[in-house]
Amino acid sequence: MEKGQRLLVILILGLLSAIGPFSIDMYLPGFPAIAKDLSCPVDMVSYTLASFFVGVCLGQLISGPLLDRFGRKRPLYIGMGLYILASVGCAVSTSVEVLIVFRLFQALGGCVTMVAPRAIIRDLFPVEESAKIFSMMILILGVSPILAPTAGSFLIEGFGWQSVFLVLGLISLLVLLAVVFLMPESKQPDPTFSLKAVDILSSFKTVMKERQFYMYTLSGSIAAAGLFAYLAGSPFVLLKLHGVSEKGYGIVFAIIASGLITASQLNNFLLRKYTSVQIVKFTLILQSIFGLCLFLGSLFDVLNLYGLIALIFLFLSCQGFNFPNSAALSMAPFEKEAGSASALMGSIQMGFGAAAAAIVGMLNASTALPMTGVMAVCSLWALVILLMAGKKNARLKAAV
Repeated sequence: MEKGQRLLVILILGLLSAIGPFSIDMYLPGFPAIAKDLSCPVDMVSYTLASFFVGVCLGQLISGPLLDRFGRKRPLYIGMGLYILASVGCAVSTSVEVLIVFRLFQALGGCVTMVAPRAIIRDLFPVEESAKIFSMMILILGVSPILAPTAGSFLIEGFGWQSVFLVLGLISLLVLLAVVFLMPESKQPDPTFSLKAVDILSSFKTVMKERQFYMYTLSGSIAAAGLFAYLAGSPFVLLKLHGVSEKGYGIVFAIIASGLITASQLNNFLLRKYTSVQIVKFTLILQSIFGLCLFLGSLFDVLNLYGLIALIFLFLSCQGFNFPNSAALSMAPFEKEAGSASALMGSIQMGFGAAAAAIVGMLNASTALPMTGVMAVCSLWALVILLMAGKKNARLKAAV
């Protein structure tokens, strides 16, 4: 693959991967406006986030086998088409219940944009380059937490919360056109790949038998759940508890996301000297330390707004190192089952993320403790799993 085409493919894959985070982050500043317009409590609006998580979690298990059976592009066409229609449905919703349903369909369609990029990277690039490619994607993916809440806040203020979903549909349409006309098909349809439920489950079982997969998928997914806890808790903690404005909320998001982006690019330099295995272990230790500091600082009420933002910044910066290396190590053992492996990894990650977000919501406290407590538990739990599984693991097919 020529250098120009290589960069174009990575750009398109990054844009595909960004659709999911944009769908989550862009409308967060609009929770109060949605609640007011649809005559419901803000807590009820949070179920639109939960339904999206559920849709992505289930949808990835479906889209993975479809990507292995029909190639990578055809499922993308169908999924993105459904996403665009559901986005319009969200914009015209007249009740929070209808919005919750359309968010579910939006997720079911959009989940293929999360699964396909990981499988396509495994198709097109050598295993030893995977972590670097994922890091390059994060440079694009990381822009979404910077742009999405900020752009969302300006759209909501100027045109209403409905405009956010119309813009999401338009962005997806443009990315779809790029997929159709600019991105090559990385895997031809495989008529021998069965879509029978028993065979799909057997394929997932084969993936789960690979110790390296579940070791890094579980630890990486649980660590990433800390990010979802932050997404679920930050509207209350920042907007309500600390009195940050909607525009200020977008700025804070941008600051925190810049740490994740910087870390992901620094990861490329570290990979010249260290293996993905070493980087994941070290960054999980750091993330656990930052998580404990967040929780203890909230417990003893010694964190002001700036201290809270600083620790969240450090905590989530660790994801810039953890995600690309964990993803590369999880996908490294697979060729034929790359789509199923990618789907299972994404579903597990979203499942833990949805659980973390739900727990933050259910605790319903008047402090930052639910958010920071769940973040701390996620990082510590991920580290324990990595260390325990690592003792039993055989030689790794490491991406270095």
